[in-house]
Amino acid sequence: MRILVTGGAGFIGSHIAEALLEAGHEVVVIDNLDPYYDVRLKEHNLDRCREVGGDRFTFVEGTITDQETVEGVFASHDPDFVYHEAAQAGVRTSVEKPLKPHEVNTTGLLHLLQAAAEQGVRRFVNASSSSVYGVPSYLPYDEDHPNVPRSPYAVTKLTSEHYARVWNDLFDVPTVSLRYFTVYGPRMRPNMAITNFTSRCLNGRPPVIYGDGEQTRDFTYIDDIVRANLELLDTDRVDGQVINLGSTDNISITELAEHVVAETGAEVEIEYDEAREADARHTHADVSKAQQLLDYEPTVDIREGVSSFIDWYRDNREWYEPLVLNS
Repeated sequence: MRILVTGGAGFIGSHIAEALLEAGHEVVVIDNLDPYYDVRLKEHNLDRCREVGGDRFTFVEGTITDQETVEGVFASHDPDFVYHEAAQAGVRTSVEKPLKPHEVNTTGLLHLLQAAAEQGVRRFVNASSSSVYGVPSYLPYDEDHPNVPRSPYAVTKLTSEHYARVWNDLFDVPTVSLRYFTVYGPRMRPNMAITNFTSRCLNGRPPVIYGDGEQTRDFTYIDDIVRANLELLDTDRVDGQVINLGSTDNISITELAEHVVAETGAEVEIEYDEAREADARHTHADVSKAQQLLDYEPTVDIREGVSSFIDWYRDNREWYEPLVLNS
């Protein structure tokens, strides 16, 4: 099958593209190589795809905010499936510059959905986020939990879900929105907490926590996310719906930092700084719907996953660490 992965030079997108290529599919990636973080990491991700896919892999440098570019990609490659991972990420970035995430995450999505309808794609998988929930009324979050987004980024992700549902209902584009809960693993974005803690500890510097450290996160290992995405090639049971993808476990940020300190052997004391505006206080996923409809079972515990990431970081430190320090 021919599959389009938007944002396929990024962390999650490149892992999905690589897995699709390993499964023998043709993959087209569109990415604008936005320097939101060091572009050399995105280039490394693309090289991985080229190594795995050979002539079954095509890269298009371009932005989904340009309608002609999107229409040209669909007309030229006629994808059967679309995995939409392109986004302007970052809660704090969206607070500082709200227009950019709107342009990318909302207008860009509409360009893709229109092209998907015209081309008759078999399924459009939309990457959403646990940030749509906002302040918890109860935990863990199930898909029926109220949505009260607390940042412009979260608003765009909730909006994307509604647009995807409308295109499913009105324009015959089968769509699924996957609510990711803080995805991590090899090649993850340099500006994430796990990466930052690991880098600082391996360089003898204390991890810095913003806030009191009692905030909790449901961290989801990249392999579990990829496996759930690929399951959507073979089932229509979740078309038109939203699905949580998390680990079912959560950990406080202080416990996370303590685990990184212990695993790296760093002799440092954790430091605390002022809390950052719009960050969620807690996230915790109820994945029973994904278990029922996608046979989804998260396989990697957060402590096990962080230990694996630290091992990977050490093995790839020569090329990866400069990108982290540059972020």
